[in-house]
Amino acid sequence: MDKDVKIVTFGEIMGRLAPEGSGMFRQTLPGQVKMTFAGAEANVAVSLAILGRKVEFVSSVPENDIGEACLANLKGLGVDTEHMLRKGFGRLGLFYTQAGANQRPSRVIYDRENSTFSQVEFEDYDWGNIFNGAKWLHVTGISPALSKVAAVAVGKAVEKAKKCGMVVSCDLNYRKNLWRWDESKKPRQLAEEVMREILSNVDVLLANEEDTSDVLGIHPENTDVMKGKLDVEKYKEVAKKIVEQFPNISIVATTLRESISANHNNWGAMLYDADTDGSYFAPSSDGVYQPYVITDIVDRVGGGDAFAAGLIYAMTDEDMKHPKKALSFATAASCLAHSIQGDFNYSSKHDVEMLMQGYGSGRIIR
Repeated sequence: MDKDVKIVTFGEIMGRLAPEGSGMFRQTLPGQVKMTFAGAEANVAVSLAILGRKVEFVSSVPENDIGEACLANLKGLGVDTEHMLRKGFGRLGLFYTQAGANQRPSRVIYDRENSTFSQVEFEDYDWGNIFNGAKWLHVTGISPALSKVAAVAVGKAVEKAKKCGMVVSCDLNYRKNLWRWDESKKPRQLAEEVMREILSNVDVLLANEEDTSDVLGIHPENTDVMKGKLDVEKYKEVAKKIVEQFPNISIVATTLRESISANHNNWGAMLYDADTDGSYFAPSSDGVYQPYVITDIVDRVGGGDAFAAGLIYAMTDEDMKHPKKALSFATAASCLAHSIQGDFNYSSKHDVEMLMQGYGSGRIIR
């Protein structure tokens, strides 16, 4: 693929409400909170645009001033919103995030029921023009969790993209508090049924250290995520089991987060290339995996999306598409995202490359 490749992301964008710093809602309300725009697929689109890719974000927003502000924000960051739909029903979904500190964890509260996006049918979008000239589609497991309508829309979009000869990537992103639209099934059961169908048309699968266990029932050995204990070498076996079940998947990339505390995480990733049976870890030194040690996290929400964007960017670049280089770029990009307030990763390609080269001391650049 050349550097002018068009990438499409599809999913819901929301308003994110958060207290300043590490404030708790109980102590800040009534009072001021900050609203920004966010959403997994939108986060990927923004990061790709800042890195320099041609990217279009497809979604639906309410036809009101909030929806227009959302579109203006995306446009201002270089994201193509030509085929975003404005609808006279529903609302902009919201989520409230409370940053953790030390041993107190971060918390997210969703308020997304009856959002505009969750009610828009697949057929309402102009897919012929959306996919015209596009080479890559990125989706996640979050938007299908919103409603049956959204799940069908994502599934059909992925299917159509494959028929158009596009590469499809999917981030599993399991959110147990969202999979509630079929009361006859438990959230994990519903997620597995829906996502297995979507994954049958996916080429590149992304996940965090928990997703494959939660959604697909594939568990890494010697791992306790809640205690921050990961046996990273076991994730290659997890990836191979995924490919055995979904032979259409050629790349499996897993972020590896060791949570020491809310402020201190060790961060890295693993990539498995099914075509060569090769596995790679980043960051590494002399072939030995050495995760980034992040001791003063500013905001960890959106870190996985920054990883997804970095990987897509690198895999569509002739100079970086080798799995080892692509993984190193993605991991560095997502590391930097932990230093930025809000969901969007504003790091440039130069910023990422500097960190890859070892310039991570934080010294002033004059």
